[in-house]
Amino acid sequence: MFLGLDLGTSELKAVLLNDRHWVLATARAALAVHRPQPLWSEQSPLDWWQALDRVMQQLQREQPQALAQLQGIGLSGQMHGAVLLDAQDTVLRPAMLWNDGRSGAQCAQLSALVPTLASITGNLAMPGFTAPKLLWLRAHEPELFAATRRVLLPKDWLRLQLTGEAVSDMSDAAGTLWLDTALRDWSDTMLTACGLNRSHMPRLVEGSEVSAFLKPEWCKRWGLPARVPVAGGAGDNAASAVGMGLVRPGEGFISLGTSGVVFVSGARFAPNPAQGLHAFCHALPGRWHQMSVMLSAASAVSWAVKSLGFDHEASLLAAAARLDLAQRHSAPLFLPYLSGERTPHNQPLATATWVGLTVSHGRDALAYAVAEGVAFGLRDGLLTLGVQAPPLLSLSLVGGGARNVWWAQLLADVLGLTLTLHQGGESGAALGAARLAWLACGGVEEQVCTIPTVNRRFTPEPAFIPDLLRRHQRFQDHYSALSPLMV
Repeated sequence: MFLGLDLGTSELKAVLLNDRHWVLATARAALAVHRPQPLWSEQSPLDWWQALDRVMQQLQREQPQALAQLQGIGLSGQMHGAVLLDAQDTVLRPAMLWNDGRSGAQCAQLSALVPTLASITGNLAMPGFTAPKLLWLRAHEPELFAATRRVLLPKDWLRLQLTGEAVSDMSDAAGTLWLDTALRDWSDTMLTACGLNRSHMPRLVEGSEVSAFLKPEWCKRWGLPARVPVAGGAGDNAASAVGMGLVRPGEGFISLGTSGVVFVSGARFAPNPAQGLHAFCHALPGRWHQMSVMLSAASAVSWAVKSLGFDHEASLLAAAARLDLAQRHSAPLFLPYLSGERTPHNQPLATATWVGLTVSHGRDALAYAVAEGVAFGLRDGLLTLGVQAPPLLSLSLVGGGARNVWWAQLLADVLGLTLTLHQGGESGAALGAARLAWLACGGVEEQVCTIPTVNRRFTPEPAFIPDLLRRHQRFQDHYSALSPLMV
């Protein structure tokens, strides 16, 4: 019996998995994001802990016998967040999240301080990463920066509460800009540039290794065995790949969560920072992955639901699906940059807009434009991966947005790839965390990292592709024309 805990942006999710690949139970607890100023995005770590306790108590009520047999716990979570702790491990301020865009000036500063940044980390300096956040804090909250004795990523702060140990894994640490990604070790050069050193950093382990053991008081509170190991775990996307069994070179997925991700596993460190592509360590030893990230994917649809007066996401997507081919052709375009953008633009000040509105357009057309705009943003990310050998023909589809059949088909048409829905794909990160716990407890990769049953495949429709490609070109042209005004 293995437990996967995934600390997302909008919820904390738990999955209870047995060694026959059966998910016995899931539990969720909602989380709120606070935006006290433009570009800011924060959460209280205490909210994460309260959410974790709620899901554990729910599982204890529903599956007490299973929890009593628990062998291991795995952690996954939102990447890049900064939790600042003092010498007593007290949280100093709300955590700055992955979609916090306030540190644009510090990205330029860090790039100037370390000209070799891209070759060390495999990435460009972007406001979402952790390192620029610390430079912002040093400039704007110097007393808090001076009091900081440790910086942890979100899921690793949960680990500290669970075990008393400060530990991170390679995949999540690669998203800080403090890791030498090829060497899988902290970079003294990057740490020094931020006024930090190794004493501020957690110990590093591979995602499939034991990182620490659960404190006895939590074992007693939740009805667990006396000694439960906690695996290194992974950042949310690497964990999703493990959950879907996509750990071999050339395997990957599209994720439709709060953000949108194109993820492809690889056997070597293969950076392409010039176009904002991320090159990170994978959750398993000796492997890496490439990843493009757009900041507003399913969250753009959630925003449009409120802005356009729909009841929920399903009703918005149903309205978008009502447009015929001619209406799609004349629909406005939507640039989905509600929170800035990463890949391929690396522009925290990018803004969203509908382009081409006329009096003939109703909210169905606007809804279609939002769903299509997210698909176009993912296509931009896919193109940054370059030519793959062998070429990509198919990717899995995961995340909450993957539940809508019409949107999944639109994505397949826009990307020109077959997209595969697997059983359990909507909870991939939590499932992957449970599998990493299984591996840490002695599981064999070939038996643990299997690919779940295929529920459905979406093959590109040739009739729609030419018009979508023309609209995508217009989408790119409009961004190029408008980007100088996004200041």
